[in-house]
Amino acid sequence: MKILHVIPSVGPLRGGPSQALRSMVTALTSAGVSVDVATTDDNGPLRLPVVCGVPVDEQNAKFHYFPRQTKFYTFSWPLTKWLAAHTHDYDVVHIHALFSYPATIAALFSAKRHVPYVVRPLGTLTHWGIRNRRPWLKKISLQLLEAKVLRRAAFVHFTAEDERSQASELGISHRAVVIPNIVEYRETPGKKPGTGRAFEVLFLSRIDPIKGLDLLLEAFRDIKGQVPYARLTIAGSGSHEFIKSLQKRATDLGIDNAICWRDFVSGKEKQRLLSESDVFVLPSYSENFGIAAVEAMAASMPIVITDAVGIHRDVMQARAGLVVPCVVSDVAAALVELYRQPALRAELGSNGRALVQRQFSSRAVARSLISCYEEAISSGQR
Repeated sequence: MKILHVIPSVGPLRGGPSQALRSMVTALTSAGVSVDVATTDDNGPLRLPVVCGVPVDEQNAKFHYFPRQTKFYTFSWPLTKWLAAHTHDYDVVHIHALFSYPATIAALFSAKRHVPYVVRPLGTLTHWGIRNRRPWLKKISLQLLEAKVLRRAAFVHFTAEDERSQASELGISHRAVVIPNIVEYRETPGKKPGTGRAFEVLFLSRIDPIKGLDLLLEAFRDIKGQVPYARLTIAGSGSHEFIKSLQKRATDLGIDNAICWRDFVSGKEKQRLLSESDVFVLPSYSENFGIAAVEAMAASMPIVITDAVGIHRDVMQARAGLVVPCVVSDVAAALVELYRQPALRAELGSNGRALVQRQFSSRAVARSLISCYEEAISSGQR
């Protein structure tokens, strides 16, 4: 089986989608699947330091990078020419994105070459995804382009049931499959002794309006009135202007001295933050999956998430965290409850680790992906 993944960017500054793709590639190659990746050199506001036009060996797969020629829509003519020449070499094309040039052109060439394709929409078909960020342009594009891409797909790959449910409300016929992202369990030491009475709250994700940081700052002001030793770490990359506006809001609320602002972190530094914090919080207004929250559960951390995070039903069923609406008082109350109940924090952390091992491991997800590809191939689209 030979699979081609097409994604606009695998840059780390693009957050969860890039990370999820790399985890998927590792899981599939470990299961004996031949994998290639076609992408651009995009890395948010920057570019990846890669050689374009030459296959690069990464994660036991071939990565093909092409220059991004526009930030908007991630247009790349060299990527177009390569897909025109090579799409027919693969059994299945797995497309990661919608409302993006690489996704649209990959679907077009797959259909022309009679190669079945799978589309992972990355949350673009949720209520938030449709109604925010150029909604008028998305409405036109959905009617002219994406609807056809979805109808022709062998499967539309959602990462959580909530994402699938919201997409179904658009009334576009498609064949859905729900397969979660991969987050591997890592043995992480508990919070180090000697950190005093501080109650450490961690937000670790892309810094964007969708992530609900306005809720978190307001909630943290309320928390400080009840938990004087509470501290909040906000780690992630985002627009300089947006981060400055959040920092000004923190100053206006009188909580700036209790907040540590960090840039994007990964590897050992990310693990250190997870191990030294008491609670992880993700108060997003919309999240098709929630990789950062699952990483926290993998590190045995109790989590607080909103009911707009895709995995919230799994978290509730496993009793792995507290799920609240996108309301300041509810976010604050959940964090205060966890401060007051250390035993509950330990229970939720243990349950979260078990959930990750059971449901989000590379082996479990790889089996589901391979089954999806086999069914796409046998559907007779080739």
